[in-house]
Amino acid sequence: MEKLVIIDAANVVGSVPDGWWRDRAGATERLRDDLAAMRSDALGGELLLVVEGQARAVAPVPGVLVVSAEGSGDDAIAEVVRRERPDRACLVVTADRGLRQRVTALGAEVVGPSVLRRELRAT
Repeated sequence: MEKLVIIDAANVVGSVPDGWWRDRAGATERLRDDLAAMRSDALGGELLLVVEGQARAVAPVPGVLVVSAEGSGDDAIAEVVRRERPDRACLVVTADRGLRQRVTALGAEVVGPSVLRRELRAT
């Protein structure tokens, strides 16, 4: 089974000071579209973008699944990892220390937003 790459949208969007705070939903849509255009093998798995707050209405597109968190995005990410592990490898993209600890305790691997940004630039 293919690895699941779970992206903490708020954390990744917030990792670049490009004015995202003026339009959180728009910034998240741009991230989603960049992910959809990325080489399918770049991160080695199926892409799942977890959105929250003002970006909750961002819809999936071909190549990028979207989970809209009812509450905390971190809680939604941890739940996805809990549900998928141990049957499927999970890679979480976030710089959030607390979330990193939660998901590694559940058996997920973690990389920071810079790894994702580097892959997006390579596309």
